[in-house]
Amino acid sequence: MLDCQQDVLFFTKQLVEIESVVNTEGERAVADALYAMMSAWSYFQQHPDRIRKEKTLDDHRDRYNVLAYIRGEKAQSDRTVVLTGHLDTVDIDDYGRARPYACRPDQLAEALKEELLPPEVQQHLQSGEWLFGRGALDMKGGVASHMYMMKYYAEHPEELAGNLVFVAVVDEEDSSHGMLSAIETLHAWKREHRFDYIAAVNAEFVSPAYEGDSNRYIYKGTVGKLLPACYVTGVETHVGSCFEGVDPNFILSELTRQLSYNPALCDEKHGERTLPPVSLKQSDLKPFYTVQTALSAFAYYNMFVHSWSPSTVLSLLKEQAHLAMEQAMATFQNKYQAYCAAIGEAFRELPWQPEVWTYQELHQHLLQEYGERYAQHMEQWKEQLLYEEELDVRMYAVRVVEEACKWRSSRQPAIVLFYASLYSPASTLDDNDERERELNRALEAAISEVQPFYAQPIVTRAFFPYISDMSFLRLTDDEEAIAAACANNPSWGKKHWIDYDSIRLLNIPVINIGPYGRDAHKMYERMEVKYSADIVPNLIHQVIERLIGMPK
Repeated sequence: MLDCQQDVLFFTKQLVEIESVVNTEGERAVADALYAMMSAWSYFQQHPDRIRKEKTLDDHRDRYNVLAYIRGEKAQSDRTVVLTGHLDTVDIDDYGRARPYACRPDQLAEALKEELLPPEVQQHLQSGEWLFGRGALDMKGGVASHMYMMKYYAEHPEELAGNLVFVAVVDEEDSSHGMLSAIETLHAWKREHRFDYIAAVNAEFVSPAYEGDSNRYIYKGTVGKLLPACYVTGVETHVGSCFEGVDPNFILSELTRQLSYNPALCDEKHGERTLPPVSLKQSDLKPFYTVQTALSAFAYYNMFVHSWSPSTVLSLLKEQAHLAMEQAMATFQNKYQAYCAAIGEAFRELPWQPEVWTYQELHQHLLQEYGERYAQHMEQWKEQLLYEEELDVRMYAVRVVEEACKWRSSRQPAIVLFYASLYSPASTLDDNDERERELNRALEAAISEVQPFYAQPIVTRAFFPYISDMSFLRLTDDEEAIAAACANNPSWGKKHWIDYDSIRLLNIPVINIGPYGRDAHKMYERMEVKYSADIVPNLIHQVIERLIGMPK
């Protein structure tokens, strides 16, 4: 076992003390500091061409990744293992009065002693065995473990029969500009140095899966994530004649009720199930108050996947949308009938024939109806929209669908389903090829080697349950699945674009061995020092040793 705890703890604190909230200047500052720290090592003094700080691509923000590599001297080999993690964090506003100390672990611990804390947090604070601070758990403690491994092998390249690549990225907490940029460098190094990427180790945080769970998890892959959205048109009317129209909020509320927390929309693979969808935003598009009902409304939902493709998800959601529309209109009719009975007026059958579309279906329909006139208008309008408003990719997609719906000749109530943001593919080790089988064997052997030195069970699971940059190191979806994600994203090619072919070519089997702790993204974020700064680096070390520590 490597005696690494103090070094990893030191690196962790060095990184935590640099506030690096995503989409702020801090992302550049932490990259500058990390680059300076590693560049000072004697190995990179001797080989300055083997470490670099790179600006992220296609990014309006000035931020950087840090990448480095070590060539093994034990035997000549192209076999290469990638160590990766992210440097950005979520915001620190949740720390309240302790905000000035959110990124100062020692001072934060003292400040928290003056607070009334939940019993478990109080116990962890008093024990001295947990490190508090924004980013300690998610995931600077993990990057620190990778830094330690790089420093170790920089001092002992004779123990490597292969190559070790370090990739520390920014913007994981928002749009993954960091990892999507790093992919280009990984491809360039593959061509230039003939690196054969046989495995990657991510170091994202791990936490209990349920109350009382004592397991420390290692994940053989990651959950996938989509952001399906819906745009709903109603039939506008004055509120004084409310039954002469349909409020789109009424339809949308039924759709959200149908989708959110629905266990039928949990994807299962390898005996593990995703969480169900939940709404992340819901609103109508009225710019100000009037006594007219809204013309339209929208919502978008988190959707985790293990095996479902983007086209499968759209099919499932379209079924749910039909059910929601039918239920909404049936409820509307029942309320209208009851109202007519109450005031003694005759009930009239509803005149509407509601519609449900995917964005791709609607787009093709309008192309057939209006041809080049519609196509040119939408192309010009999307280009203009890029510069007219400060819109994120999600609202840009909503506005595109809104514009397309203005071309509908039908004025029936409708739901249009689309994707409003990037698709993060799922992946796991399925033992489909020798690289996956070899990584599986190395991981199991590493756990067997290290488990006797730690009291709590170290357990493997198939899918890391949160969004992570692991999604962009390999792609198992076929071209049809990716085509569905692109064709149904109104931002595609303008506000949003990902080179999925590049990810498919990279195709690195990836696992996650990261720090253990509690309350990531919360005020009491903390990592357990023993597991995170001692066990995790040794697990990673054992995996590396079995993959490239001996001639193959």
